[in-house]
Amino acid sequence: MVENSELLRVPVFADLPEDQIAWFISQAEEMNLKAGQSYSRQGDPADAMFVLLEGQLEGRGVLGGETFIFTLDPGDVTGLLPFSRMKQFTVSGRAITDSRALRFPATLFPELVQRMPELTKRLVGLMSDRIRETTRMEQQRDRLAGLGKLSAGLAHELNNPASAAKRATSQLREVLKRIRDASHELGRRELTSAQKAEIEKLEASFVQQNDPPGDALTISDLEERIDSLLRSHGQNDLWQLSADLAKKNVKPEALDSLFSILEADTARAALVRIAASVEVAGLLNEIESSTSRISDLVLAIKEYTYMDQAPVQNADIVKGLETTLTILNHKLKRGIVVRRDYPKAQLLINSFGSELNQVWTNLIDNAIDAMSATGELRVRAYREDPCVVVEIGDNGPGISPQVEAHIFEPFFTTKGVGEGTGLGLDTVQRIVKKHRGNITVDSKPGDTRFRVYLPLA
Repeated sequence: MVENSELLRVPVFADLPEDQIAWFISQAEEMNLKAGQSYSRQGDPADAMFVLLEGQLEGRGVLGGETFIFTLDPGDVTGLLPFSRMKQFTVSGRAITDSRALRFPATLFPELVQRMPELTKRLVGLMSDRIRETTRMEQQRDRLAGLGKLSAGLAHELNNPASAAKRATSQLREVLKRIRDASHELGRRELTSAQKAEIEKLEASFVQQNDPPGDALTISDLEERIDSLLRSHGQNDLWQLSADLAKKNVKPEALDSLFSILEADTARAALVRIAASVEVAGLLNEIESSTSRISDLVLAIKEYTYMDQAPVQNADIVKGLETTLTILNHKLKRGIVVRRDYPKAQLLINSFGSELNQVWTNLIDNAIDAMSATGELRVRAYREDPCVVVEIGDNGPGISPQVEAHIFEPFFTTKGVGEGTGLGLDTVQRIVKKHRGNITVDSKPGDTRFRVYLPLA
């Protein structure tokens, strides 16, 4: 038998009149649970509220495709609450230890509201706290999932240039050894000043030559002509050298001068050194390009997160859009064509810059997913007093009117279990409203456009 004093120790029942407490106890069912015994199952009709008096309970459910677990201690209230729209239990509950609880049926909620208005108010507050906590958990999970996707993409983007630089560095060691050996070979020969000058002139001209590479057929023809020239001078095993020089668009006629002023073995050593120097220049260019790409990505990450900057500042909208496109390049390059339309004048908004980048990320990422990673992404920014307008469009299949009516609702998603939490566009809308802005969507097959309106002042 449950005493009034036991229920009064429960926080939401504290200080309530004795007669109200007595009525609640008289209408509730006392449950004596053994350790491991279930008291509710996920998916069953939500038909009761539970008040834990003794022991410890556990709730286990699935939220956004992931399992979560929580525990309940004496004084906690769980299950269905008054005014809740929950139709089915979202978790399965069981006793961790031997426990005592009260089960209050949902059919008596209307009478509860009339008889115990103060308790009703407290339970509504409890329900609000529960909703906030659930939303916070989902938002945190959504942010972590988004961060995971961005991190995976950035890791891939960083790995490519890093691998290229590492590969070029490894090749550079081998090529430098060839230069050293060839230089030693030339050093053992008595060369005149004119001969040294000719070697250095050819080497400098080939290294500095920046003609665009020809097509495969042109390179193959040039390689054959260089190899033929070398063979005519008794150099029958320099086919790799011929290939390297052909890639740099070196004409065979430019090599004639070496054989005219040098004997065959000396000319061979000079050619090996010249070709190796040309290869060194190419490898250095590759290393420079790769490390520049890494530097650009790191800069984009810093700009995207507004690292080392004030949280609120005049954010350049176009710069933010371009930084976001850089961050998402790993998804764009698979088959998305980006069409940009920006004004010449800067578009500055006093804002939380990193949060706006989160808006652009969600909208662009959704557009890419809608097109199944192949199609046309349109990114437009313009001034429409008193606002700056950002438009993200795609030529995907469009959004049906039934879906469009709900896309900004929290937890609404058209993606499969575990693929989306339904908080992406809800987050977008909250951030836009935080900036006193507005977001709209117009969609038809082949043309979906999200427009974000942000006030200038």
